[in-house]
Amino acid sequence: MEFDNFVKEKKIIDLHKANGEALKYLAFFMVIFSVPFYFIWGFALPKLNSEYLILKALSPLIILLLGIVAHELIHGIFFALYASKGIKSIKFGILWKMLTPYCHCKEPLKIKQYIIALLAPLLILGIIPSIIGLAIGNGLLLIFGIFFSSAAAGDLMIYFLIRKENPEDYVQDHPSEAGYYIFRKK
Repeated sequence: MEFDNFVKEKKIIDLHKANGEALKYLAFFMVIFSVPFYFIWGFALPKLNSEYLILKALSPLIILLLGIVAHELIHGIFFALYASKGIKSIKFGILWKMLTPYCHCKEPLKIKQYIIALLAPLLILGIIPSIIGLAIGNGLLLIFGIFFSSAAAGDLMIYFLIRKENPEDYVQDHPSEAGYYIFRKK
């Protein structure tokens, strides 16, 4: 697609600020989901026995790493659904300076499509597991959902930058920074 009739503008978020925002979102989601959980189910720490203690101790780290990979894969799947070249337009990597994994779509998407891909991990790994954990009284699922809701802080920061734009305009991920280029019709 030609973008000669569009004005291009760069929008970047500060990853240091995103880490601070993640703590705010963590507190927010903890209140939203943990308070009702406590009043419905109470609170009890799981009992640990010595059988498979090392595996049990490492399982949160393994779940965390798998969840981070899943978060980026979800972005990639949704970007690929909307990108004209599909999966060929998707790149995964890590911003080593901040130890931040990323999924980058190499081609512009309509803003409405980009927003769906942007918020999909928040919904799939954060909100839905939190609601299910709350509904069935599963504290571990609730904690997983709360953590991955807050892990979407950068995505939420980008969403709050882009949400008021014309959904028919285009946006493209910035190739090396946390942000995007927006293409507005002249």
